[in-house]
Amino acid sequence: MTELVASENDYEDLLGQWSDLESGLGIILSSPANSREFLHRVVQYDRWMQGLMTRDPDVGLYLLFQLASNSPVGYSASHALVCATLCHLVAQELGLGGRQRDALVYAALTMNIAMTDLQDALANQAEKPSPPQQEVIHTHALRGHELLSGLGVSDPLWLAAVSCHHDDLPAKAQHTEDAVRLSAILKVVDRYAAMISPRMSRAGRTATESARAVMASASAKSDEVAHAMVRTVGLCPPGTFVRMESGELAVVLRRSSVANQPYVAVVGGADGALLRTPRLHRTASGESLIRTALAAAAVQTNLNHFHILRLAAQAD
Repeated sequence: MTELVASENDYEDLLGQWSDLESGLGIILSSPANSREFLHRVVQYDRWMQGLMTRDPDVGLYLLFQLASNSPVGYSASHALVCATLCHLVAQELGLGGRQRDALVYAALTMNIAMTDLQDALANQAEKPSPPQQEVIHTHALRGHELLSGLGVSDPLWLAAVSCHHDDLPAKAQHTEDAVRLSAILKVVDRYAAMISPRMSRAGRTATESARAVMASASAKSDEVAHAMVRTVGLCPPGTFVRMESGELAVVLRRSSVANQPYVAVVGGADGALLRTPRLHRTASGESLIRTALAAAAVQTNLNHFHILRLAAQAD
């Protein structure tokens, strides 16, 4: 397997590209009226994301899940990027056509465009939303539809997915079967990504808890989506923390050909001490399986992600 992060410069360049993508997305979401060629920018950011994921999907997921689960700063853009990436992978898993796939990812990037600033504020707000904030939350999907229409978006699938991503789908019978399906996918991915992300008012859940919660609450329409997402990224996706049966601390590094038995980088001993050098372990070998997933907030330590990601090239 090609080593994507052979040097610290490679790692910094890759991390910088994801950060620049997130920053650019944040600019057009917070000031869409001031963004020249808004539609072109959305398409451009999607292609940028696809290019990064094509290079190495597991490394891309690693960086994204670290980003989503470690800080509420810039929550709206981070959440949009995580959702778009997950929708991209789920679309491949479900075999969506090109038009459906593009509409789904564009909707994921822009579904909260009518509450970007509020979404960032809520992530850093300890108290519950005020009545005026609740009103913005309640109306943001339909207002997002209107805002995107005013920005030149005419794709009915894109607009329908945005306007329905929080609504009960049966009430939207006027939409086509494709629109209903895309809305169901976006709703599941949105809930999952929100659960794993921390806010000032609560810590993020573990990825496993989030996946199981989404599957447990899935309707008949979204059950297929929830299972497709878990098949795609696993119960413990790359970039999430786990405790091994041995008591050691590890971070998931790469998915394997065996479902939910990924490669992990062991970074800490059972005694709580960090290892001087992370160690690659294939859980499918059966020698030490994952005992439980951990929320990022439960891991109070700074890790050298460059050294961890270098192990990815050793996974076969």
